Amino acid sequence: MKPKDKYIYPAIFSYDDDGISVSFPGLPGCFTCGSNDEEAMYMAKDALGGYMCILEESGDEIIVPMPLNKVKTAENERAVLIDVWMPVIREAVENKAIKKTLTIPQWLNKMAMEQDINFSFILQEALKKKLNIDDYNIK
Repeated sequence: MKPKDKYIYPAIFSYDDDGISVSFPGLPGCFTCGSNDEEAMYMAKDALGGYMCILEESGDEIIVPMPLNKVKTAENERAVLIDVWMPVIREAVENKAIKKTLTIPQWLNKMAMEQDINFSFILQEALKKKLNIDDYNIK
């Protein structure tokens, strides 16, 4: 299956005294949980979006969703369709801040600190200049 903008997969919400466990039939390792329906739904969307993003980025085959009428549930379980809008998820992943460690001379650090310089901003601007990019031609 080719990457799409929207994925819809069934999830199984398992209700226990300590909360709701969420699993996705046919998606090995895709699990999450929540303390109530609202939180479980939010966490299910987050888990599914992350899972699909990893499949796309690694070039793995996109798994065909199990039809909802084929999902088997126990008495304390409910099948729920979860949908994710991938353009938003892909953009969030692409723009995620990455922590980098760098080394500069102590005297330069001291001067920059005295001037209240934002190191992250300066590094981003310098990298954009060095790479010949601006905010309008990214990607």
